[in-house]
Amino acid sequence: MPPEWALHKATWLSWPHKEASWPGKFDPVPDVFAAVAALLCRYETVHINVLDDAMESDARERILNRLRRKQDMCRVCFHHILTDDAWCRDHGPNYAYYTEGGCLQKVVLDWEYNAWGGKYEPYHNDNSVPEKVAVLQDLPVVKPGMVLEGGAIDVNGKGLLITTEACLLNPNRNPSMTKQDIEERLMQYLGAEKVLWLKEGIAGDDTDGHVDDMARFVDEGVIVIAVEENPGDENYEILRENYKLLQQYTHVLQRPLEVVKLPMPDPVYYENERLPASYANFYIANRQVLVPTYRCSKDRIALGVLEKCFPSREVIGVDCTDLVWGLGAIHCITHEEPAF
Repeated sequence: MPPEWALHKATWLSWPHKEASWPGKFDPVPDVFAAVAALLCRYETVHINVLDDAMESDARERILNRLRRKQDMCRVCFHHILTDDAWCRDHGPNYAYYTEGGCLQKVVLDWEYNAWGGKYEPYHNDNSVPEKVAVLQDLPVVKPGMVLEGGAIDVNGKGLLITTEACLLNPNRNPSMTKQDIEERLMQYLGAEKVLWLKEGIAGDDTDGHVDDMARFVDEGVIVIAVEENPGDENYEILRENYKLLQQYTHVLQRPLEVVKLPMPDPVYYENERLPASYANFYIANRQVLVPTYRCSKDRIALGVLEKCFPSREVIGVDCTDLVWGLGAIHCITHEEPAF
């Protein structure tokens, strides 16, 4: 599996329609998706799964209204692929490569998807998205036979994969598999040589601890990790423990990893519920990095940290205060398709 910063052929999105995912606050959500799509289509194709013609028309109009250059709309493609929800990072196509007969072959890995341990039904349409995309693109489908969401892992493309015990070892995913079984499956299908395990996820995260809310590779040997400086915050101990773990880990060849601290935003609440707001839920696109912001003073600090990590890309903040009420941000709604 290539790292996210490798050249993209496209980005995939699933247009939001499940109002229950943003109870009482759905109206602003499609405009956040439109803003993300309008930024992405500057430099790469954007594929969007929609339910029908009416949804396609609405999405098209919203995106057009946000484009700097109307001609960029030619890089937005709509597909009538049914979905249950909008979290394409977790149900979308996971692309990987293998070599056969001296030729490089691109495939779609069709992991099982059960809506984060069966929390939200139905999810059968979401579970079928990778195979439908593969048919659309005439690509081979490989079924690893294991539940895995895209937000649960991150890779550096050079043998390292990072994840959390809280998510992948949760019995609501793969109860018959041991930690060793899971590691072997990740190595077999994603090309990992070494799995870096973190512990718990952040407060408010209904995914049981997705790593993309905490720690992300930004280069082959560099990881950014969210840290909380307030000892009274419920994320303080969780993130401190994960930070200490990362400092102990090494590259495949035992070289030390560079660990960069990324601040956490001020706590975000809606209807007295703590939401999983994190700057680590950014998306690395062609020539850009889209970073969730939350209308607080730490937004600028986080953007500055990531600007140093990505000197050759434009780092752009996208207001996700409304989006995160659905318990996810920019990385959660996007899925990269690497260039062949």
